[in-house]
Amino acid sequence: MNIPFLDLGRLNAPYMDDINRALLRVAASGRYVGGEEVARFESELGNYLVRQYVIGASNGLDALRLILEGYKRLGRMKDGDGVIVPANTYIATILAIEAAGLRPVAVEPSEETLNIDSELIERSITPRTRAIMTVHLYGRVAWDAAMADIADRYGLLVIEDNAQGLGSRSQLPGRSESIMAGALGDAAALSFYPTKNLGAMGDAGAVATDDEGLAKAVRALANYGSDRRYHNIYRGFNCRLDPVQAAVLSAKLHGLDRDNDRRREIAAIYDAKISNPRVRLHRINPQSQTNYHQYVISVDGDREEFRRLLSEAGVVTDVHYAVPPHLQPCYEGELGGPYPITEKIARQVVSLPIAPYLTDAEAEYVASVINSVRLS
Repeated sequence: MNIPFLDLGRLNAPYMDDINRALLRVAASGRYVGGEEVARFESELGNYLVRQYVIGASNGLDALRLILEGYKRLGRMKDGDGVIVPANTYIATILAIEAAGLRPVAVEPSEETLNIDSELIERSITPRTRAIMTVHLYGRVAWDAAMADIADRYGLLVIEDNAQGLGSRSQLPGRSESIMAGALGDAAALSFYPTKNLGAMGDAGAVATDDEGLAKAVRALANYGSDRRYHNIYRGFNCRLDPVQAAVLSAKLHGLDRDNDRRREIAAIYDAKISNPRVRLHRINPQSQTNYHQYVISVDGDREEFRRLLSEAGVVTDVHYAVPPHLQPCYEGELGGPYPITEKIARQVVSLPIAPYLTDAEAEYVASVINSVRLS
């Protein structure tokens, strides 16, 4: 078999009739910035997350930055304040914090969950710490009783980097009593990059919150800092969601839960069939529900040899992420460290094909190829 890591054409095929109608509708509307399509998607996403306010944004990085800048305008943060963040996150999380004039404080992840280790958060808190930015990496929910307790005791904001977690559900309700990733903390940023479980046909993002004041600040900041035409209350940005992308996302949102259920079925095949002793499976808490944005294993041995052998058998894999932020050239020496657990994870993780279009036979083939690999 030939199994690419991700085929976006195949991924979008079930939605193409709806997408084409949506694109034609936008083209005929004459409204190419903001308008009804954006408002419709914001409302639909708010209903899905059970969030009072959703504000479309240009991408996930901008959504994170808009939240932080919004809290600064509201007096909840100021330049130089600290934000707790997992050391093994994608670099966009760190970039957003720094772009907002804040200080990222990296905390090691758990080797089992691959998310921030909540038991390590408290030791990194200082009088200048204002928030925990929790990242639902790979779609695995990063929210638990220890994190909730620390945030409450220290009066910290909880900001979700939910770029990968849309449709995941937590065992423990969040601050709004919801169990949906993206509605667990005070505010959440979402990404709709084309490879996400709900992907646009270009860059797109959103902010979700129940805080009316933050919602108003974010909406103004995203539109040049203006709360109405030619009236700028902030020195803002241009971070608006494109109506073309909003229409595409509306066309696909109705299928998100179905697609996520299929991802879980594929993951269950991997869980049951992969038995290579040099491969570690990172199982989730059965009382939570991940969307399996990525199905990630850890390889004990030469990862590139492992990936090469799979590729020769027709199975293409990826790595998320090979170089953690603190080792990137732009940050080397600036984010503290060393972070041995983060670095070990970065050396070992491999992402397997997990798109909802995969057949059972294809998933079983991936597992059989993995089991056939012998590493020295």
